[in-house]
Amino acid sequence: MSQERFYSIITDATLSPKQKSNYLALEAEASLPYMEIDSETQQALKDGVLCDMFEGHAPFKPRYVLPDYAKFLTQGSEYLELKPAEDFDDALNLLTIIYHHVPSVTSIPVYLGQLDTVLMPFVATLSDEEIYQKIRRFWIMLDRTLPDAFMHVNIGPTDNIICRTILRVDAELKQIAPNLTFMYDAEITPDDLLRHAASNICECSKPHIANYPVHAKAYHNTGFGIVSCYNSLPLAGGSNTLVRMNLKEVAKKAQNKADFVDNVLPKYCNVMFGLINTRSAFLHEQSNFFEGFLTKEGLIHEDRFAPMFGIYGMAEAVDILMKKEDIDAKYGHDEMANQLGHTISKQLSEIVNSTEVKYGYHGKALLHAQGGISLDIDVTPGVRIPYGTEPDPVSYVQATAEHHQYYTSGVSDILTIDETVKSNPEAMFNLAKGALQLGYREFTANVASNDLVRITGYMVKLSDIAKYDAEGSRTNTTFLGAEAAKNTEVLNRTPRVAALEMTPTYAE
Repeated sequence: MSQERFYSIITDATLSPKQKSNYLALEAEASLPYMEIDSETQQALKDGVLCDMFEGHAPFKPRYVLPDYAKFLTQGSEYLELKPAEDFDDALNLLTIIYHHVPSVTSIPVYLGQLDTVLMPFVATLSDEEIYQKIRRFWIMLDRTLPDAFMHVNIGPTDNIICRTILRVDAELKQIAPNLTFMYDAEITPDDLLRHAASNICECSKPHIANYPVHAKAYHNTGFGIVSCYNSLPLAGGSNTLVRMNLKEVAKKAQNKADFVDNVLPKYCNVMFGLINTRSAFLHEQSNFFEGFLTKEGLIHEDRFAPMFGIYGMAEAVDILMKKEDIDAKYGHDEMANQLGHTISKQLSEIVNSTEVKYGYHGKALLHAQGGISLDIDVTPGVRIPYGTEPDPVSYVQATAEHHQYYTSGVSDILTIDETVKSNPEAMFNLAKGALQLGYREFTANVASNDLVRITGYMVKLSDIAKYDAEGSRTNTTFLGAEAAKNTEVLNRTPRVAALEMTPTYAE
C-alpha cells in the first residue's frame, strides 16, 4: 500500500517537485511505528476525542520554533559562516539565509520575527523610498521561496518606518504569505497606526491585531511571538507539540453537565497530558534536535518550549450539554449557553495551570483554542460560534470575549465582515479597538468580497481554490484551503455589517 501511495504522489500532475518531496517525507514519517502509548490513549485517538495533528509518529523537530533573530543579526553565525549584519542589506540577506534553516511542522519557518524591532537598528540614513523598495522585494521573495501561509511576521506596537512600510507593502501586494500580526498597546500605539492596520484588513484581510500587553504579561515580559494561525509562544523557544481535544466528542460521552465537569472532562485531560508528555519526551530526549546550531548559538533555549493543549468543538459541546439538561439554549446566542462555555474554558485553564508537564514553559502546557483543520467535519474550531449562525459583530465579540482570558497560547477566531466596511474603515477600527478593550487576545477579520481570505487562520486566495483541482498551486496551503472548503462549512461564514461598531465608550 505504501508503494502505491508513493507512486501516486510522484505521478501527481498538480504537485511541484518540491511539494512531491514534502509529501513523500510525510509518508515516510507516518510509516514509522508510533511511540509507545497505553490502550486508553490509543482508544481516545481512535474515537476522535484526541488528535495529534499529524505531527509524525516519532517527532524529530518541534511544531513551532521562534528564534531570536535580533541576536542572530548582532552576532552572526559560526555554523552558517556569517558575520554580524552591518547594514540594512546585510540584515535582509542574513534573514533570508537563516529562514531556510528554521524547521517547523510544515518544514517552513512559521516565525520570521518581530521585523520592525529587528530591522530598525539597520535603517541608518536610508530614505523612506529606499526602505520601501527593499521591503517590497523582500516581501515578494518570501512569498515565492517560502510559499506557506503559516509563515508569520510580527510588527508593532511602536510606530516606526518599518512597521508602516510593511503595512503599505502588504496591502499593495495582497500575497498569501507571509501572514502578519500587528501588536497593539493602547499606551504606546497611536490611533492613526491602528487605523492603518484596520484599513489594511479591509484591503487584504491582514493583519491580525494582537493585544500586546496581555501576551507580554503571560510570558513574564521575556518576549513572545505570534506564529502560524493564532499561536502565542515564548520568543527564543516555541512549541514542542500540539495535541488537541474535541470537546464535542467529550460531551457526547457525558451523562449530563455535572458528569462532564466532574468526571469526563478531567479524565480525558489526564489522558491528553499522557500523550503530550510522550510526544515531548521523544523530541527532547531522543531526536537530538536540541543539539543543533540554533541551540548552541543561543538563538533558542530548550526550557522556552512548551506543549500546546488545544481544544475545539466548544460550540457543539455546549449545545449537547444543554440538550442533555433539557434546556433550549444555543451557544453564541443565549446567555445560559454562553456562560456554560465560559465555565468550561475556566475549568480547562485551571486543569492546565495546575498540571505539571516535563517539558513545558515553567513546567506547564499552554492552553489554546485551536483553529481546526481541513478534516474537521460537523465541528467548530476553538470557541467560535458555528459558521452560518454568527450574530452581528458586536454580539459576537460580547459572546466570546470572556473566553480569551483563559487561553494563554491564543484564541483562533475570525469575524467575517460585509464588504460595505470598505467604504467605512472606521467601523473596522472601532470594532477592533472595542474587542481588544473587552479582553480579546487577538482580533481577526475577513472582508467578504476579498479574494484573499483566512480559512482556519492561514491565508488562501479563493481564486486559487477554484482552480486547484485542475491546476494545483505553487502555494502549499491552497491544498488545505481547498480540502477545508469541501469538508467543512468554512466558506459559509455569514458576512455581517459592522453597524453597531464597538467604540471605546460602547465597550465600557
